[in-house]
Amino acid sequence: MKVSEQRIDFTTGPIVAPLLKFAGPVLLALFLQAMYGAVDLLVVGKFASPADVSAVSTGSQIMMTITNLISSLCMGITILLGQKIGEKKTEEGGRIAGSGLLLFLSVGVVLTLLIPPLSPKLAGIMHAPQEAFDLTAQYIRICGAGSIIIIAYNLIGGIFRGMGDSNTPLVTVLIACISNIAGDLLLVAGFHLGTRGAAIATVAAQLISVVISCALISRKTLPFEFHRRSIRWDGRIVRKILFLGTLIALQDLLVGISFLVVLAIVNSIGLTESAGVGVAEKVCAFIMLVPSAFMQSMSAFVAQNRGAGRTDRAFRGFKSAVAISFAFGALMFYLAFFHGDLLSGIFANDAAVIAASADYLKAYGIDCLLTCFLFCFIGFYNGMGQTAFVMAQGILGAFAVRVPVSYMMSRWEPVSLFHIGLATPCSTVLQITLCFIYLAFLLRRINTQKG
Repeated sequence: MKVSEQRIDFTTGPIVAPLLKFAGPVLLALFLQAMYGAVDLLVVGKFASPADVSAVSTGSQIMMTITNLISSLCMGITILLGQKIGEKKTEEGGRIAGSGLLLFLSVGVVLTLLIPPLSPKLAGIMHAPQEAFDLTAQYIRICGAGSIIIIAYNLIGGIFRGMGDSNTPLVTVLIACISNIAGDLLLVAGFHLGTRGAAIATVAAQLISVVISCALISRKTLPFEFHRRSIRWDGRIVRKILFLGTLIALQDLLVGISFLVVLAIVNSIGLTESAGVGVAEKVCAFIMLVPSAFMQSMSAFVAQNRGAGRTDRAFRGFKSAVAISFAFGALMFYLAFFHGDLLSGIFANDAAVIAASADYLKAYGIDCLLTCFLFCFIGFYNGMGQTAFVMAQGILGAFAVRVPVSYMMSRWEPVSLFHIGLATPCSTVLQITLCFIYLAFLLRRINTQKG
């Protein structure tokens, strides 16, 4: 492939305009990704039983944790590519992409072989309600068998975001979303396959997306040379990808586990509460879209500017991202805190499930005012290569606050999902505090190096 400069250069010119130009497709991609996950629950909630709703919500939470782990590992490629492009060392891009392809292919094979036989144990760990236990294991088994497809799906996005191209990942998600909607309507609403139909539609949609996306990508020009000989195992590059990606992935994995622990606590309360939190989590996937988009955009923006030696510009981009994200956070707070029942009613018919979901969403509404800071901080530190700190603050927030607070609230009579949900904003407060402390340390170190 010949070299092309059809990408966003974050290192020169205005800050806000190119940042928004990049974040826009990222936001749309995340919206479609949220739709992708929400359609399963939406269709199951309308055409199946509460047991199916609980199974899909619990099973999809496990698969989301695994998917987030893979996506975080792919951040190693995003950051490394962004740094090399910022340094104008684009000749290394092909070797990075090729080594990353082999690395994630190996991971995909391992997960595809491991997850299906472990599905009953995973459902048991999650304390899946007895009425939904077999269905939960079935969902995990089917989706787990498609792990290699999930990895390919996320790898495409990671490579192109590192290049400053957020449009190609948008296309891949759009294809998957359309395919998933069609599959759910056919298998769940049409053939009444319930949980099994939702799982099959999920895997099939990602397979269709990967096949079509590969065909589209083969016609694109890249900002680096990429040939068949680029696909080889380069131990030096693999170690760099793993160093950057593993710390992010470990943090996301442990944070994901903490949310699974919270869900397990709720599952032990009852089927209605389990289904209610499952619905609330799908709603949260939408109300957290803007800070999530800026988190990913910050990583690419800061990585390029760090590679170009423009740390001052990286800081200015961070401030702009926080300001824009906060405006949307205030709107999401209003909707989640005061109109959670309307949002939950989109995904469920059962009045008790809607009430439980709305109660839980009030706590997430509070968190919306905080995550505009936290998510931009995480993207900033990832782009700066400070992934060890990102891991540390995430783990502390999860296991020093979120898990113990949610457990204590589950023992506080009368049990309230709002009180349990407050564990999330409490952990975010700690994480933001740590981020500000580390920012002061980082600024002092940068000033010392300049002096």
